[in-house]
Amino acid sequence: MRIKVDRDLCTGIASCVALAPDVFELDDEMKAVLKAGKFTEDYASTTDYDAILAAAMSCPPRAIFLIDEETGEQLFPN
Repeated sequence: MRIKVDRDLCTGIASCVALAPDVFELDDEMKAVLKAGKFTEDYASTTDYDAILAAAMSCPPRAIFLIDEETGEQLFPN
């Protein structure tokens, strides 16, 4: 799964950080980013899927996009 955070949409509410602290953190501009060193090229294993999906669903501006790396299909938001 590929994870994309749209920095223009992110408002820094940090619900993603609260629900998936091993995956997301806020940067110096208070925007959500993938935790440094946790993922390579924005890819996550499916074992993290539930936490990542919960984090994406909790994001009010829907700034977190989940994409199937094999098909390119956008899994969330859909």
